[in-house]
Amino acid sequence: MNLDPETLTPRERYLLMSATILPRPIAWVSTVSPEGVPNLAPFSFFTGIAANPMSLCFAPVNDRHGKKKDTLINIEAMKQFVVNIVDEKNAVKMNQTSAPYPYGVSEFTKAGLTPLPSAVVKPPRVAESPVSYECELIQIVRLGEGALAGNLVIGKVVRFHCDDRVYGDGAIRHQDLKAIGRMEDAWYTRAQDAFELPRPETI
Repeated sequence: MNLDPETLTPRERYLLMSATILPRPIAWVSTVSPEGVPNLAPFSFFTGIAANPMSLCFAPVNDRHGKKKDTLINIEAMKQFVVNIVDEKNAVKMNQTSAPYPYGVSEFTKAGLTPLPSAVVKPPRVAESPVSYECELIQIVRLGEGALAGNLVIGKVVRFHCDDRVYGDGAIRHQDLKAIGRMEDAWYTRAQDAFELPRPETI
């Protein structure tokens, strides 16, 4: 099969990417509106960028009608956000926060989650999450317009939080973190079937 993306609809392109770029880590992003209402939503186009400065990015695409996600609207206004990591025990509640609630409705309340004050930024952390990154906005890169167009949000990490039960002996192990990842359609994966490959020497 050999496909030209320009011959496909945005939805078809999205389905191809989400079915082949896997597994994808999940950024469970908490923000706050100018009126002080917290918002929480998951995004699987997400990764770390660099350690100096400590930075990460995620991409909230526009919805199928070309409308911006509530998360993006809040970040544009407040210039801050928190990325919370999703573990196995929070999978169902994370999924609930992806429901299309109207702007101004708190997903924390709808999913039965606990907003925890952050140390530096205004948006709250998810108390139930084992790891949280408080971030200040560096830049938003617009990629396209209309339905499923991308908005790459780049943030500088200004505070890192980790549950003591996960952070042991100065290190974090995936066996303890138990993060989940996104697959295609409604599928998710656990970080259980892992294998180790030490970095090789030059030959």
